[in-house]
Order: sequence, then structure tokens, then C-alpha cells
Amino acid sequence: MKPSVVESDALLDSGRPLRRAIDTRQLGLSLRSVYEGSVDTQPITDTHVELLLRLRQKEREQRRAG
Repeated sequence: MKPSVVESDALLDSGRPLRRAIDTRQLGLSLRSVYEGSVDTQPITDTHVELLLRLRQKEREQRRAG
């Protein structure tokens, strides 16, 4: 997987936005390790369940459209 280029809110001296290459796989692994160490032991609220269901529905719609 190649790094993704993202734009930061930070500005360079020239006033242009800062662009950085981010290894999204490494970012995902880091986020997972933080999640597994803190959040995954807590119960999922009804709000989170609803958000997950809406996300799944949007993903299905995108797959059908693609």
C-alpha cells in the first residue's frame, strides 16, 4: 500500500498548505493498538450501533454503484 498524501491545516513559510505522505497502513495499525488498549472493553452505545449500520449501508450503496 502506498502512502497517501494529505493536506494539513499547517502552513509553510510561503503560506502554502503543508502536504505530507502518510503511510495509511501504519496509521491504521497505530489507531487499532490505541483502540484495543482502551475503547474495545467498553460497551457499544445505541448511537454507535446506529452509526455503524449507516456506514455499512453507505458502503453497500457504493459497491452497488461501482
